[in-house]
Amino acid sequence: MSGLPTEHSTASTASPATADHPPPQKPDPTLESNNAPQRGLSASRTAAAAELSSLKIRLRGALRQFPDFPSPGILFEDILPIFANPALHEDLLHALELHVSQAYEKPDVVVGLDARGFLFGPSLALRLDAAFVPVRKKGKLPGPCETAGFKKEYGDDFFQMQADAVKPGQKVLVVDDIIATGGSAAAAGSLVKKLGGSLLGYMFILELDFLKGRDKLDAPVYTLLSTQEQ
Repeated sequence: MSGLPTEHSTASTASPATADHPPPQKPDPTLESNNAPQRGLSASRTAAAAELSSLKIRLRGALRQFPDFPSPGILFEDILPIFANPALHEDLLHALELHVSQAYEKPDVVVGLDARGFLFGPSLALRLDAAFVPVRKKGKLPGPCETAGFKKEYGDDFFQMQADAVKPGQKVLVVDDIIATGGSAAAAGSLVKKLGGSLLGYMFILELDFLKGRDKLDAPVYTLLSTQEQ
């Protein structure tokens, strides 16, 4: 926005014009004004990122690990201590809410997977002013349902969602405690799309990175805590 300096504007008594080049030590006031909203937004995002980082450290420190559960070679990450402590429970919800506010449009619906997605999905939906919809194993929900299959280690399984649970065009966020092979989350996503919902993304507390489950998902994937290596 700065113009070229004029030859006759050299008098020391002249009032400064915003079109003139400002002295090197002073920024152009017009640029200062135009950039103020961007600086404010950047500062807000930086503060939110720092807060989220602090929340993650506290939440990670609360997890317990159980080797060889439920079978040999598995390192089980126990998230239940988070829910046993009201302050940590609040930290979890606030951390997830912070991420949603920065990464997605506001969801109309939060979909939680059977069963541990039910631990925090309804509370998160309430904070986001969104509906909560459960995805359950086949035969657990009443009324007309849509069904999607997925593969497990020892065979096939099926998820269901009530046929009127998601309205066409509603924006949907799918949540669960952990992403492993990604099959169950992918099935939930397919149910959302069958009902005409718009899938914003998937959000998890933890991830078994070496299983590459996110490769099966067709929307943005976010994991709150650092992934578990093999």
